[in-house]
Amino acid sequence: MQLKYLKTLLTPQDGAAKVTCMAWAPNNAKFAVCTIDRVVILYDEQGEKKDRFTTKPADPKYGKKTYVVKSMAFSPDSTKIAVAQTDNIIFVYKIGEEWGDKKVICNKFIQTSAVTCLVWTSEHAIIFGLAEGKIRQANTKTSKSSTIYGTDSYVVSLTTNVSGKGILSGHADGTVVRYFVDDEGSGESQGKLLTHACPPYALAWGTNSIIVAGCDKKIVAYGKEGHVLQTFDYSRDRSEKEFTVAACSPSGQSIVVGSYDRLRVFNWSPRKGVWDEASPKEIPNLYTITALSWKKDGSRLSVGTLCGGVELFDCCLRRNKSKMIYFFTTFAFYNPSLPCNDFSYIML
Repeated sequence: MQLKYLKTLLTPQDGAAKVTCMAWAPNNAKFAVCTIDRVVILYDEQGEKKDRFTTKPADPKYGKKTYVVKSMAFSPDSTKIAVAQTDNIIFVYKIGEEWGDKKVICNKFIQTSAVTCLVWTSEHAIIFGLAEGKIRQANTKTSKSSTIYGTDSYVVSLTTNVSGKGILSGHADGTVVRYFVDDEGSGESQGKLLTHACPPYALAWGTNSIIVAGCDKKIVAYGKEGHVLQTFDYSRDRSEKEFTVAACSPSGQSIVVGSYDRLRVFNWSPRKGVWDEASPKEIPNLYTITALSWKKDGSRLSVGTLCGGVELFDCCLRRNKSKMIYFFTTFAFYNPSLPCNDFSYIML
């Protein structure tokens, strides 16, 4: 897979204006971006700005500028957006099916600490991580939340497998924990899976392995039970900075890892059973990449930056030149000058 620049959705600013989170809708028709100003901007599938709404604080009396939106996710039917906030709450906004529909808060889940990340896994289930280290589940049908498992370390990242039925949580102490809503007969273990050398801010779960990266400038591929498969070490590359975010393609066959002015692309090779690194995408003046979101059909990758820019890339397979193939077809036509059951033939 290769990345080809398509267009800029949000122009970067001169100073810090961090894109805190982004999300593509499951129906591929909507794309949401939230920056440090706590406003959610909605785009259509072509990247045209269509709508926007301002998020709400958990308690208006403390002011509207006391929180950050850390993560967003669309509902499976693409009509709602869950918003995770640092003022200890998740709001679920009903945005409707048409552009311009009124935005209404239909659920809110108050927590005991900041909500740091979330994923929407099924019709009614939102799974999220807290600053206090817990992984919890919110049910939009009952408007109640419950703890799935607890740790003593801040949740820095959360991701799912390709089917959405497995969860990986990354924690500030380097641990990565696995949980299955349904293991689909894989027989893979649950609980603490591995301990990475640094906080796993960049965490992605491919079809055949898990990619983890962070501030040590190393990208490590782990096997299904947490053993090291491959290590890509860039610690001696002075141009490389810390890895901040990762995203897996919907097929699970490609993973992109973002750092400073650079996207590194890894493609799974079934024949060799390893990850192959493609040529990195160098983007001068892009600055630190803070968010990545893959369109659900795999055709687009959105990139958000520290300076508030959002870039859209086309995800295309490598195109190889092939030899021209000629097809020969035989046609039969009737010639009246010949006997009644005789035909002439021509080959094209």
